[in-house]
Amino acid sequence: MTGRTHDLAAFTALNYIFVTQPLIHTSLATAFVAVGANLIGGLTPDIDQPTADLWNRLPAGSIIGRILSPILGSHRMISHSILGTLFFAFVSRFILEHVKSILIVDMNVVWFGFMIGFLSHLVMDLFTKEGIPLFFPIPIKIGFPPLHFLRLQTGGIGEKSIIFPGLMVFNGYLIYQHYHKYLEFLKMYIK
Repeated sequence: MTGRTHDLAAFTALNYIFVTQPLIHTSLATAFVAVGANLIGGLTPDIDQPTADLWNRLPAGSIIGRILSPILGSHRMISHSILGTLFFAFVSRFILEHVKSILIVDMNVVWFGFMIGFLSHLVMDLFTKEGIPLFFPIPIKIGFPPLHFLRLQTGGIGEKSIIFPGLMVFNGYLIYQHYHKYLEFLKMYIK
């Protein structure tokens, strides 16, 4: 999937969890940082590719991407696996623990947002022709549906005409059906 589809999928997953789970009291700052972390998490598995969207959005990102890419192996290797997910969960938790003295937000919510985005990336890539090496270092790529020819081409017509618009419509549906949840959240801060 392309970066913009991963961004939308990460936001959709976070939106779905927001509307289906009990409302927690958190600050607006935490909510904004969690949404940002969610979008970063949605692009993070592709850091093994020097031309990834995440690197293009950072100053000197292409240089950092070229340095990290050989360390992480080729595209869709460890960062797209269960082992990589555990690694990034640990590293992101470690980083957030050290940043919490600078940002006064609930880092548990931020970390949760990041991981939702990260996992949404892996789920979306399961539907591509390439699949993902979920059980890395075992060199078998898993995809859904199991028949390779039924999967989507990254950046292809299926992604652009079905997946991306489908995610947009689903977000609209979630917001329309659960607008009261958003109002409840905002009422905590607007008096």
